[in-house]
Amino acid sequence: MILFLLAYLGGALTILSPCILPVLPFVFARADRPFRTNGLPMLIGMAAMFMAVATLAAIGGGWAVQANQYGRAAALILLALFGLALLFPAIADRAMRPLVGFGARLSQTADAQGAGFGTSLLLGIATGLLWAPCAGPILGLILTGAALQGASVATSLLLLAYALGAATSLALALLAGGRLFKAMKRSLGAGEWIRRAIGAAVLVAVAAIGLGADTGFLTRASLAGTNRIEQGLLDRFHMAGPPQQADSGKLADQGPMPSLDGAVAWLNSPPLGREALKGKVVVIDFWTYSCINCLRSLPYVKAWAEKYRGDGLVVIGVHTPEFAFEKDIANVRKALADLGITYPVAIDNDYAVWRAFANHYWPAHYFIDANGRLRYRHFGEGDYAGSERVIRALLAEAHPGRDLGAMSVVRANGVQAASARGRKSPETYIGYARAARSVSRPDVVKDRPATYDARPVALDQWGLSGRWTVGPEHASLDKVGGRILYRFHARDLHLVLGPGADRRPIRFRVTIDGRQPGPDHGSDTDAAGNGIVTGQRLYQLVRIANPGADHDFAIDFIDPGVQAFSFTFG
Repeated sequence: MILFLLAYLGGALTILSPCILPVLPFVFARADRPFRTNGLPMLIGMAAMFMAVATLAAIGGGWAVQANQYGRAAALILLALFGLALLFPAIADRAMRPLVGFGARLSQTADAQGAGFGTSLLLGIATGLLWAPCAGPILGLILTGAALQGASVATSLLLLAYALGAATSLALALLAGGRLFKAMKRSLGAGEWIRRAIGAAVLVAVAAIGLGADTGFLTRASLAGTNRIEQGLLDRFHMAGPPQQADSGKLADQGPMPSLDGAVAWLNSPPLGREALKGKVVVIDFWTYSCINCLRSLPYVKAWAEKYRGDGLVVIGVHTPEFAFEKDIANVRKALADLGITYPVAIDNDYAVWRAFANHYWPAHYFIDANGRLRYRHFGEGDYAGSERVIRALLAEAHPGRDLGAMSVVRANGVQAASARGRKSPETYIGYARAARSVSRPDVVKDRPATYDARPVALDQWGLSGRWTVGPEHASLDKVGGRILYRFHARDLHLVLGPGADRRPIRFRVTIDGRQPGPDHGSDTDAAGNGIVTGQRLYQLVRIANPGADHDFAIDFIDPGVQAFSFTFG
């Protein structure tokens, strides 16, 4: 219920964002008519269509996004006709019958008796096809959950709650606007001029959406204003991450361990189920090998598996991929060898185990007692000592009096070292499905080669330069001379990279503030900033020796073909 409330509040906050501007003319075009039969049905149509399109886009993949482009084109034509009819009703009716005449009739058929309900609903559906709200923390949480959890009623209802929140704030603005318009008509006799001004605004909005302003400049301006408010709401309701402290004296029975049967393969072990694990204390670790938070927790998970194996502990890694390349079992097998993971790993490419546990986080740890009962769960990094105390408490229940020795001592280094304290730049995706704060010029051309240029000027902005093809998950470099820029604040900068389909190694060079990194180089670069992309994984490119300032990062690719997925910071 809290998540539905947050979704609704997140939608309501869109009224504060510039990214709502392109749809306002369509909404206010009905402000001078009765709200119940004109404004309300339009907002209903807009909310319902956004829910349907966003659900399909979240769970249907690229084909749904491509199909929606045709719907957006039809909606742009319809609303352009509507704008022309408002601006030039007489000329439109004579010059371009029946098409523009249809637009004119759309603007004229509504009346106080309710005849305009269907027309307003149709305009609302068209607006819903065009509306591209800013993907701030709340909408990002919903869409990521939708993609991972698969098709469900809950997914659609969360998106509907978000759309209804936006519709509510728009309705309030519409009611206030309607009263203002009526007052202006009475005092100035300016009804026809108001009508034409709205028609002009509708045409400007159509042009802005057609040129991509709703997903480009306006989105960047919007995120700067509302992200902090949305993140505050998530933090207030503990949705950004659950409590971090474990109390091993209060390990309540949370039901039987969910099934592991949905795994598509097992590495380092035959398939394990409840029967095979009977009498064992079990730790389930949800992870994925390019997730920096997962990598930083791995030294502790490995230490638990090694130290308590002889005392009846079984650690099971559930590898649930975030990116498509993480579904390649050969890639996962290589990651296990590189990371020194010897305990059983279930390959959860279909998210079946993820859904069985109702999980939402990387990493996530679930603690099962020797009777197969879930007793504790912990999400995210941190409180490793508390988690180990839970393991020891469950082992003590199963084997009273056994000497478990001292607590583990873990020394992590390189990529796996703990994150630095203090403010860090946020995780940043490069694929257009979840990208934010990009200053690439032009705005992203989806799934087609384009030449970009970028000049980051503010903290947490980034951009592409060179010729790239940007897809939903990643950007691929089409020719030599590609560069990615980022102005960041953190100790560590990581970038998930991979070679192209031919798997050839790709050379690159990193600079910090226009200079070679020197002592600030990461584990995958040398002091001169040189490195090579040899596989699809997370690369640590920067580790600032004396963190605290903002820095300009650049990576230049000497060879073409690289795939760039996401930045993370530590």
